[in-house]
Amino acid sequence: MIQMTGVYKSYGKERAALSDIHLTIEKGEFVFVVGASGAGKTTLLKLIFCEERGERGEIVVNGQNLFHLKESEIPYLRRTIGFVFQDFKLIHRKTVFENVSLPMEMRGASGSEIKKRVHEMLNMVQLDGHSRDLPSTLSAGEQQRVAIARAMVNYPLLLLADEPTGNLDEALSLDILELLKGINGSGTTVLVATHQRNTISKIPGRTIALKQGRIVSDGVY
Repeated sequence: MIQMTGVYKSYGKERAALSDIHLTIEKGEFVFVVGASGAGKTTLLKLIFCEERGERGEIVVNGQNLFHLKESEIPYLRRTIGFVFQDFKLIHRKTVFENVSLPMEMRGASGSEIKKRVHEMLNMVQLDGHSRDLPSTLSAGEQQRVAIARAMVNYPLLLLADEPTGNLDEALSLDILELLKGINGSGTTVLVATHQRNTISKIPGRTIALKQGRIVSDGVY
């Protein structure tokens, strides 16, 4: 699913954001990427999502070499990837239904297809009764569930989550991580970047640790 070989990325600083990254993530895996702030977690996800471009090395996602990908091809890659943000990035003037349906509208799905799929996703995250609500009326945990539903609405092969529990307490964090594990159980490859080691210790799985832009450990815990 993901193959990174000798990947290097900097932002013009003395220390690289990522350096000599060699990483393989197989289809169907659930993987945590951990590290302190500035370790390179978000940069790693942004390279996979083509929000940033690497300077050296090779990144292959679902058979596509991202270093050779044209700008015009990036939107098609992103249709196969869902992205969950720490700050949710919901549109507050739109309802929950409208937020979740947006990726489907962008690819030109029919109204009936959108309605069926959005309700499936809201049911998955236990928010089907909130489809007409505005995000501002929801709790932080509920808003993150809406963001997950939106990320999953186009049946992505890969789900990236950048600090998805960073704004939540421990109990809600565990709920969100269990939801992501359930999504992984349906066959989606899931990659979660987080600094919350105490929380993820309650959910066994493969954990990749970054420190100052380098992988310092990679194992199942």
